[in-house]
Parts: sequence; C-alpha cells; structure tokens
Amino acid sequence: MSEALLEQAVSDVMPTKLAIIMRGLPGSGKSYWVEQFITSQGIEQAIHIRQHGLFSTDRYFYQQGQYRFNPQKIGQYHQANLTAFIQALARKEPIVICDNTNIAKWEFMAYEAAAKALGYQVKVVLVGQPDNDQHQQLCAQRNQHQVSLAHIQKMAQLFEE
Repeated sequence: MSEALLEQAVSDVMPTKLAIIMRGLPGSGKSYWVEQFITSQGIEQAIHIRQHGLFSTDRYFYQQGQYRFNPQKIGQYHQANLTAFIQALARKEPIVICDNTNIAKWEFMAYEAAAKALGYQVKVVLVGQPDNDQHQQLCAQRNQHQVSLAHIQKMAQLFEE
C-alpha cells in the first residue's frame, strides 16, 4: 500500500474531531495514558495538542512550578478548565482532552455534552479498576499529589461506572 493510501486509511479511521475524557483515581495512570496517546500522534500534532487541546484542572494548582492544592479553589478551577475545554472545541481543535479524575458522572457530563453538541466523537477512557484494592494501593503509592490511601479509597467508593 502506498504511503498516501495508508495516510488516507488512517485519517478515515481517526475522526477529524475527537474529544477524550479521562477517568480514574489519582495515580491510576491517566496522565501517562494521555502522554502515550499524544506522543503517538507525531511530533507536530503532539506539540499542538499539548498547547491547544490538553486540559486538566490540576494545572491551575501549580504556582511557580509547585503543586499547591487549595480545596477552596476547586470549584473555580474546575469551571475554568471546562471553559477552556469548550473554547478549544469552539476553535475546532482536532483533538481535545480532559485529564481529570471524573469520579462521578456529573463531573464530566458538561464536557461530554459540549463535545457532542459541537460535533465531536467522544471517547471516555477509564484507567485502572477503581473498585480493586490492589489498584487503590498502587494509586496511593504513585500519585504525584500525595493523596492518601484513605482518600483514594473514599474516592473509589464514590466512583460511578
């Protein structure tokens, strides 16, 4: 198969507008999955996605390169993240990603609804098994924000399929 035909076949399979909504406990590997996906898109597209199509509420908690979680800001930062995500959809970015925990369905419903309303194919990606004790322990060990095992277990209990 010629290179041009192969590229055409890939573009036929890959939707022109794709919204990816990540779900999973802190430390489950959501951001790792996102990074692997972005890297697989090629260097130019990867740079573009990182600059214009990748959205995470966590990024609002970074100040001078340090993660400083402030529970009083969570609502404001979630709203800012959703707004930025919707603006990317409105700009018709080809790939738009929400990299949040999205424990409850209501947490990602607005992302999903906006993407569908603007003609995007939506892919919800669950990383790990939130109800699995070993997975919860692994998440507690490797999450980057020092979320305790007890808090991860509480999040796992609240997780909606």
